[in-house]
Amino acid sequence: MKYLYIVVLALCINTVAFSQQVKINTSLGDITVRLEPAKAPVTTTNFLKYVEGGHYKGGSFFRTVRSDNQPDSSVKITVIQAGVHPWKENYLLLPIPLEQTNKTGIKHKNGTISMARDKPDSAQESFFICINDQPELDFGGKRNPDGQGFAAFGQVISGMDVVKKINASKADGQAIMPPVQILDVVIVE
Repeated sequence: MKYLYIVVLALCINTVAFSQQVKINTSLGDITVRLEPAKAPVTTTNFLKYVEGGHYKGGSFFRTVRSDNQPDSSVKITVIQAGVHPWKENYLLLPIPLEQTNKTGIKHKNGTISMARDKPDSAQESFFICINDQPELDFGGKRNPDGQGFAAFGQVISGMDVVKKINASKADGQAIMPPVQILDVVIVE
């Protein structure tokens, strides 16, 4: 089943080539992201399937990770994390294979968008955006014990001020209170 899903994603790559930018409309402003379908085709296609399905509309940026709220972590990072509308959680796609940064060449730099995951090949819809360079999220990095890193698939090209505003939001631990609403995510190119 997993391999069938990879074949279906590969067939969608032609569509992805025409959809290289998305705008994330939030209650705090807009973030425009340039995607990298040629470098990370599986991850980009997966993300765009959620966009096209309207899964992110009504979702939120629900997590902010910064130096003041990760006291137990020896490897500190700075990111914001988002997910789909809660009603859409029952309609998630199958997890995708991890496209490692040592293969894609897309590193976790300031403004990089990447897929969240627990173990390799488990990413579905949740994504995060880096604030400042985060090399510990790349292949070989120490943030995840398995050293496989996360699947970066694009770069913020406008709206980093909004990303930083979300990162500075009031939080209970790492949970943004209240979450920053995603009004919609739309393909702009």
